[in-house]
Amino acid sequence: MRRKSHLCFITVTMAIMFLVMFVMYTTLNFHTAASERKKDFHVVGRALYKLDISWPKFPEYFTGQVFGVAVSHVAGVVYVAQRGENVPKVLVFSTDGEFLQAWNTSTLEMPHGIFVANASSDPTVWITDVGNGPYGHTIKQYSPSGKLLQVLGTAGKAGSSLTPLQFDQPAEIFVHDATGEIYIVDGDGGMNNRLLKLSKDLQMLWMHGEKGQGLSQFYIPHSVAVDSYQRVWVADRGNKRIQVFNSVTGDWLGSWGSCFTDDAPYSVRLTPDQKYLVVAQLNTNQVSLLEAPPVGIIGQCQVVSSIQLADDVKPHLVDLDQKSGALFVAEIGAQQAQRFTPFTLGNSMR
Repeated sequence: MRRKSHLCFITVTMAIMFLVMFVMYTTLNFHTAASERKKDFHVVGRALYKLDISWPKFPEYFTGQVFGVAVSHVAGVVYVAQRGENVPKVLVFSTDGEFLQAWNTSTLEMPHGIFVANASSDPTVWITDVGNGPYGHTIKQYSPSGKLLQVLGTAGKAGSSLTPLQFDQPAEIFVHDATGEIYIVDGDGGMNNRLLKLSKDLQMLWMHGEKGQGLSQFYIPHSVAVDSYQRVWVADRGNKRIQVFNSVTGDWLGSWGSCFTDDAPYSVRLTPDQKYLVVAQLNTNQVSLLEAPPVGIIGQCQVVSSIQLADDVKPHLVDLDQKSGALFVAEIGAQQAQRFTPFTLGNSMR
């Protein structure tokens, strides 16, 4: 009996030692990987954001090319849109980095832009689908759990600029939180090159829909955001500029191009305090913060800070947590989404 007890004691001891060594090995590798990720970027200009190397807690859930990210600051949830064969098209994380769920929906073909609308009361998730197959050329509205609620456009049929709700590779959608009005940039490489404003009940209010380099013309309009001063900001990717419009009338207000001589703006979002415009530039692997002008003035663009990411990260679209000011970046090349937190404390980003 003593021998058996002794052998049992040795077996349990070895198992405990193995478990401790495994935990130490895993922890060491995690911190080593985290340290390597930390070296993958540097800041030019003012240091406004720092990389959160602990988000998400389980990055292995990223299994495809990450194209878009959207944050619900009320629910504390981050939606990540990815592409690839046999991968879930949407991953859902908490803003703290916990993995919550995956949408294994067959209704999404090639997600591009993603946006959380009406976050405070009845949130829904809007996704633009740029696929050329039977589900593409559409904008889809989902419940927070992934149930398809509504489809804008005719699935599988590329439209023309003549029909308002017939899309051709729609790039992104922005839904105004207070009014429910919808802004769409339609033309991620398709025939359409349009900026549309729709009412809450999907009636067209105004549109700019001509391809070109002139005022109010577009070449691959890629991202859209609306600020608190009735201004619409559009990343006019093909023309390497940002164009600005009055959100009520649709009148052209100005254009920024001098900041984008090296690479085009791919994404536009505003920080919660409306002080900075956050812009992703895919080919130069940069995320820049531009000084947002006060109401009534557009002027010239001015870069305040740039996050220079590692080569081939390819930042595509971004979103910000309107509560904490945290910046989330969807990265095609790195096949991940990353979280950057503001250096300022408390509510200073709001």
